[in-house]
Amino acid sequence: MNDRFPAEIFKAYDIRGIVDKTLTVDMTYQIGQSIGTEAINHNQPAIIVGRDGRLSGPKLAKALSDGIRSTGLDVVDIGVAPTPVVYFASYSLGIPSCVAITGSHNPPDYNGFKMVINGMTLSAERIQTIRQRIQDSSFVVAPSETTGTYSSREIIPEYLDTIVADVKLARQIKLVIDCGNGVAGAVAPQLFERLGCDVTTLYGEVDGNFPNHHPDPSQIENLQDLIKAVKDQGAELGFAFDGDGDRLGVVTAEGNVIWPDRQMILFARDVLERNPAAEIIYDVKCSRTLPREIEAAGGKATMWRTGHSFIKGKLKETGAQLAGEMSGHIFFKERWYGFDDGSYAGARLIELLSKMDQSPTDVFNALPDSVNTPELRIEMQEGEHYVFMNEMIENASFDDAKVSTMDGIRVDFDDGFGLIRPSNTTPILVLRFEADDTAALERIQSRFRSLITGTRPDVVPPF
Repeated sequence: MNDRFPAEIFKAYDIRGIVDKTLTVDMTYQIGQSIGTEAINHNQPAIIVGRDGRLSGPKLAKALSDGIRSTGLDVVDIGVAPTPVVYFASYSLGIPSCVAITGSHNPPDYNGFKMVINGMTLSAERIQTIRQRIQDSSFVVAPSETTGTYSSREIIPEYLDTIVADVKLARQIKLVIDCGNGVAGAVAPQLFERLGCDVTTLYGEVDGNFPNHHPDPSQIENLQDLIKAVKDQGAELGFAFDGDGDRLGVVTAEGNVIWPDRQMILFARDVLERNPAAEIIYDVKCSRTLPREIEAAGGKATMWRTGHSFIKGKLKETGAQLAGEMSGHIFFKERWYGFDDGSYAGARLIELLSKMDQSPTDVFNALPDSVNTPELRIEMQEGEHYVFMNEMIENASFDDAKVSTMDGIRVDFDDGFGLIRPSNTTPILVLRFEADDTAALERIQSRFRSLITGTRPDVVPPF
């Protein structure tokens, strides 16, 4: 039995660890063996591999590919590419299994794997299956003469051509994009220029050291350079991308952040014009305003668990046309493939904004809003946040509200909501609050403050 693998790298959505510590080259080879075996069990002949711009990417890509090939499967390597381009390659090349090697928005010393086998994104139990197979060293091992082949394929030009052929702007948009030195720099500047935008690019060089700021648009401190550039350039809009290019952040000409649940109102209205009564999925962190607006536009609103793999699974199960998460993952099934893609979401946003008579700022200012907080965080030791979360669920008492425990605990009152949920990628608790006014917000936060300190008096609430 192989017991050298730390359990904590096998997350709910992906595999992710610290390179050369919790995630080594030898481990990666065995992960490749396990993924290859899983793919063989689903009658897959080949796996596509792509990687983000992290410095550890080349050695992990080789180890993963060698592990996959040892099972007899072929590997098609698309090189450095955003995670969504890896997914796109799967559809384009007709190879329904793929692995994106990425640490997403984690610090530079992290890396990991987002996995799709036979069209299904691996999550939760299926990722634990990958782990268990490694623990048991239960791999398919092909004879040396039948080891899988290795080939490389350039896919980014086809990806860009496909979007440009479909997304059409009614007028030019002046745009600033911040790639954060993440792998979105390999596609986003070209895409928006080809769509006809007047583009200013910040930090477009792919650099795994992330020398300018952390590539995570869900945190407001990472948007400050973009906000300043939008104002300095007199741009209409600013886009920011995370480390592997599957999430989108948006700021207006006034420097206001348009969080993804408000972006989703526009996307939902647009999709529902062409798909009346369509189902649209949103995660537990989103505003109460979003389901109201989806239903007002004639759609069916469904709340679901946070996590790109969980959302994609739900989208496939329901046949929904659109899904979105507060973190910036937007999933278009209408006119696209149903995976999360920051650049494509940005393209769809400028397309619909370009057709409106109002400026983008006026369009966003007209959207319904509320008093709310950004994502707040409580940092804990690895695994401890799950224990604390379960303790709080047991202690919770909200008889005067609607309570959901599908993903942490979300409590909806008549005039607002509060949420605490455990991150499935890092050892933190994520909190978010929203209300009709500041008095209601403070009352809801007070209830949650009491829940936190009543469960563990030594934990200091971040609000």
